[in-house]
Amino acid sequence: MDVQGKVALITGASRGVGRATALLLAGQGCHVAINYRRSEDQARAVLQEVQALGGQGLLVQADVSRPEEATRLVEQTAEHFGRLDVLVNNAGTTHFVRFSDLHRITPQVWKDILSTNLLGPFFCTQAAAEVMRQTADPQGAEVVNVASVAGLLPTGSSIPYATSKAALVHLTRCLARALAPQVRVNAVAPGFIEGQWLQEGLGRHYEPVKAAFEEQLPLGRVCQPQDVAQAIVSLITGSDLVTGAVLPVESGMLVLDPINFANRPRRRLHSQGERSL
Repeated sequence: MDVQGKVALITGASRGVGRATALLLAGQGCHVAINYRRSEDQARAVLQEVQALGGQGLLVQADVSRPEEATRLVEQTAEHFGRLDVLVNNAGTTHFVRFSDLHRITPQVWKDILSTNLLGPFFCTQAAAEVMRQTADPQGAEVVNVASVAGLLPTGSSIPYATSKAALVHLTRCLARALAPQVRVNAVAPGFIEGQWLQEGLGRHYEPVKAAFEEQLPLGRVCQPQDVAQAIVSLITGSDLVTGAVLPVESGMLVLDPINFANRPRRRLHSQGERSL
């Protein structure tokens, strides 16, 4: 797809991967709807960056875990721009709980994570599908879900988070079947992403965990938001015959032994007398 003059809706676009994706698409002439739930100041700064690149932007507050708000988000975007060509389901959340701490995984933890990470992408895609079919060019429209390597390996911030991302991978394939041929649905699966989200979640453990990952990863570094954004845009602007695909962006993590790799960062922290995820 040539994104010049097209319209993209990006959920959770106030920072990190969402922000990087918005700027990358805007730089290629795409109009961008920037969704946020709470971080209005950060989202407004992204809007200003999009406009500085010469792109048209729209700011829309909505909680994608609520179906009525996901529908409103899509409707406002389509009403403002007159079309919708791309949906990037990037909004996500987690609770940082060690896999072994099963007693800390409450029903509320499951609800918080699944409602945003799994139901949110479904509600947004459900609302966007018909709009895309009616307004997108004959070459079709594109949905990209931001999953995680935690959906492919037993790793990540918590068991509910990993499970939500594994389910999102399967949802991606189900939606690719349901919406073909007019709408292609793919996903990216990032590894450790450097930035504010993990810094806030890991606190003082952030740098040791990051260093432990970088020691083991074949490509020697963790992801930057821009790395993931480039993968997302490659699915949008690349071959129109790709659907139901999951593109890992994890610095080679998947070629390592999954169980040993998942445990190495924890062992390193434990050897330093610190508490890991």
